[in-house]
Amino acid sequence: MAAPDFEDGGSGGLVARSQRGDNAEPLTITEVSGLLKRTVEERFGFVRLRGELSGVKRAASGHVYLCLKDEGAVIDGVMWRSTAQRLSFAPEDGLEVVASGKLTTYPGRSKYQIVIDRLEVAGEGALLALLEKTRARLAAEGLFAPERKRPLPFLPRTIGVVTSPTGAVIRDILHRLADRFPSHVVVWPVLVQGQGAAEQVAAAIRGFGALPPDGAVARPDLLIVARGGGSIEDLWSFNEEAVVRAIADSPVPVISAVGHETDTTLADHAADRRAPTPTAAAEMAVPVRAELAAAVADYGLRKRRAILRPVAIGRERLEARAQRLPRADALLQPQAQKLDELAERLRRGLADRAGRGRERLSELRLSPAVLRHALRDARQRLDAQRLTPMLPTLRLQRERERFGALERLHLSLDPKAPLARGFVLVKDARGDLVRSRAAAAGEPSLELEFADGALHVAPAGSAGGRAGPARPAKRAPKPTNAAAPRQEDLFGRE
Repeated sequence: MAAPDFEDGGSGGLVARSQRGDNAEPLTITEVSGLLKRTVEERFGFVRLRGELSGVKRAASGHVYLCLKDEGAVIDGVMWRSTAQRLSFAPEDGLEVVASGKLTTYPGRSKYQIVIDRLEVAGEGALLALLEKTRARLAAEGLFAPERKRPLPFLPRTIGVVTSPTGAVIRDILHRLADRFPSHVVVWPVLVQGQGAAEQVAAAIRGFGALPPDGAVARPDLLIVARGGGSIEDLWSFNEEAVVRAIADSPVPVISAVGHETDTTLADHAADRRAPTPTAAAEMAVPVRAELAAAVADYGLRKRRAILRPVAIGRERLEARAQRLPRADALLQPQAQKLDELAERLRRGLADRAGRGRERLSELRLSPAVLRHALRDARQRLDAQRLTPMLPTLRLQRERERFGALERLHLSLDPKAPLARGFVLVKDARGDLVRSRAAAAGEPSLELEFADGALHVAPAGSAGGRAGPARPAKRAPKPTNAAAPRQEDLFGRE
């Protein structure tokens, strides 16, 4: 058999040449990469991969790049920005997930990767691990510290509720508030489950906190963030970092009422008070009005008792002391007996005095000679007195000088005496003196009294009438003595 005819020998030639019978043209790298890309995408157009996240990073464009790995292999993954924005959790390294998408190749590096259309946590265990990791990170920042908790207002005027407007939660809260203490409630409707729920809840909490205290819609005194029960996936919106930070930053105290008694979310840790149910949150928010009214009535009764207690105690003490006091008749008996004794002594003394007087009168012998002798003695005593006309004259002169001084004092103090020198007395309609210009300006009419009469005038700018005619001034009555002069005793005795 003859050997084949090859140009330049065998395969180790320097220049590549086509062999006889070879119809395969050499392919470019781009062509091979395209063939591989189409083959992989046609064969693996939809796959679901379970693995652990590694090397998660978010680019400035919003795309998320990551790796999925298990014990024996690693595959690259990418989520475009539109898909990453719809995620209900933040992907982190070490989280076990289930990624759904299609396999493709990246010709630039000759690598294959998965384009993720949906990313889910692989089971509740992985979800709880993510929850615990987020809780530890936020707790390290102090968002769950007990000293951050604020007391709830005793009686809030306005209560803000962040929940779904169509669920049973809002009806339970409103019904419970109406039973306990009817209050003004402002509802901010939000989604409580699904895509975008966490963003709406966080925006509602921050929106309530941004309201002005005296605006058209006043800022609530208390917030209730509520949702009914559900699985951990249903309540996951209240584990989102955005909601937790919004509750921690709220200027208004917050009650978290998410789920049932056994459900716990990160919102419960950040809130000022956790309620096991939405109905319990309404009970925490307001007191019972009937109990308040009963307490006020009880306080009023206790106040009246406290006020009347000293009076009752004083009355008891007074009655006890009054019982120890002796009776009035017992106190007056000795004095009454003494009065009877004195009355009897007085009667006997008067009788004795009258007897002695009767005896003295009987001993006196009144005769005309005795009376003439007494009259002569009295006339002699009268003649012994030296009476001269100068005594009453001097007394009369002193009294005249004293009267003259009083008259001069009266003339100097007479208010109408200066009228003769040109002064005027200004009086109002009641006849009272007006002593200032301000007082005169407020009077509708004035009376000017001169020495020869009075004149009625109106102040400048008033609506009073014109000056009235002058009338004679009333002359002061002459001083008269209250009684007619009587003759004095010659010895100065009145």
